[in-house]
Amino acid sequence: MNKQEAIIFDILCIGGANVDRKIQALKQLEYGTSNPAISSMSRGGVARNIAENSGRIGLKTSLFAYVGSDPEGEWLLENTKNFVEVSPTQIIQGKSTGTYTAVIDPLGEMEIALADMAIYDEVKESIFEDIWTYIEKSKMILLDTNFPKTIIQQVITDCKNFMKPICIATVSAPKSEKLPASLEGVTWLVANHKEAEALSNLEIKSEGDFYQAAEVILKKGVEKVVITRGEKGLIYYTKAGEAGALLPPTVPIVDVTGAGDSLIAGILFGYLKGLNTEDSCKIGLSCSLITINSNETVNPKLNQKTLLETYQKYFSKGVTKR
Repeated sequence: MNKQEAIIFDILCIGGANVDRKIQALKQLEYGTSNPAISSMSRGGVARNIAENSGRIGLKTSLFAYVGSDPEGEWLLENTKNFVEVSPTQIIQGKSTGTYTAVIDPLGEMEIALADMAIYDEVKESIFEDIWTYIEKSKMILLDTNFPKTIIQQVITDCKNFMKPICIATVSAPKSEKLPASLEGVTWLVANHKEAEALSNLEIKSEGDFYQAAEVILKKGVEKVVITRGEKGLIYYTKAGEAGALLPPTVPIVDVTGAGDSLIAGILFGYLKGLNTEDSCKIGLSCSLITINSNETVNPKLNQKTLLETYQKYFSKGVTKR
């Protein structure tokens, strides 16, 4: 790909690209013994998932990740490239592609997850020489917290210096601790309950606690904070004074895995299309409603048409430009 082609990208996603293995119990889980279950394998990694979701809903997206020189890495890239430009992604010899294994209960809720992400310890600061064209020519950067702390800090600093909008996907409570104390220059930060607790150093028990945690994160320098609350939807809080809660409709749940990744893709879609914070979050929730209706981490039925239909069905009051 030449430099002129790189100018077309809406988002460059930087971070994890993994193989997701899901094991769903057929009956209530019993610990310390064997449980009957069914298993499946799908494409995963937070940055990769957000990239594919973004590509499916019409954003021109590229992905920088590390995968191993193994069948899993080859399979990942082959099944991602239809929706995402994967040229920035690097294949690391002698290392295994990252894996994420989730144990799901019979109702589709995650009981525990195990992550083998040792390959990301190989990421060097020299990566910026390899992907700078993509950073420079993308409208926005999506960064997850799979890469080492020094790399995360450098990406945030570069985006601030070059006034490039950046969204942070926190991935998990332990990985969110890799984020620097100052988050000046970060446009969006999307976290779940536990990740928000880790970032704010607060225990979240009530509705007000969610906003208090978001306020602490805003004071670190973030412009817009979204905290997800599972079946209770999300809250948003911004430096500009926007604040609110969005409750999703009650819909059948097949599997919640990947719902947060599609939420972020939808939020960034709305933001890049000029929508305000609330309506961007509604687009995000629409994407997540589609995701939880599938046992795939990225629902293959997600596209602009299904997104529009879902949005109109549940959030039909229209949208407001920023």
